[in-house]
Amino acid sequence: MENELSKAERTRQFIVETTSGIFNKKGYAGTSLSDLTEATGLTKGSIYGNFKNKEEVAVAAFEYNSARVRKLIAAQIEKAPTYYEKLMVYAKVYHSFNSASFPDGGCPILNTAVDADDTNPLLKNKAAQVVLRWKKNIEELISAGVVAGEFKTGIDTEKIALSMIALIEGGIMIAKVTGKPVYLDEVLKTVNALVTEFKV
Repeated sequence: MENELSKAERTRQFIVETTSGIFNKKGYAGTSLSDLTEATGLTKGSIYGNFKNKEEVAVAAFEYNSARVRKLIAAQIEKAPTYYEKLMVYAKVYHSFNSASFPDGGCPILNTAVDADDTNPLLKNKAAQVVLRWKKNIEELISAGVVAGEFKTGIDTEKIALSMIALIEGGIMIAKVTGKPVYLDEVLKTVNALVTEFKV
């Protein structure tokens, strides 16, 4: 029985990993069942034997993609020696949203939020949860930087966190839609200026 469960889990993971880039590029509505069967080499019955429906696969794919980005950021934050550098990790990581280390298709938060905004409440909620977690993480880093004497006191951490997220995600959107990565470079300079402003 244990072997069967581990095999089922391996199959689920294979489906998620194999289709994660498709969902991230095409979105939920744009991804067809034939996209999933073609990518995985599995039958419709095999996919729906492991997931209730396409939405469940899409949610698992989003969670997989967003976890990849989160791990990438966490690893670099851990290495950064100052709170300023820890905050700037977000700009550095998202600057490379087209690289091989990022999920295929770019930023899963932006892609899913735009794709699911008016069409899929479950995916929209998942994207919202990731944004709110991101906001909390930034606020905690700023607060820790204040305690460490690295940042000024009296900072509106929520305002800074939301501004950073809006700049980064907006910069990615502008770079993608115009095909000009240099626009993201300019936006990320503003993120740097924003964080530098409250350094002691």
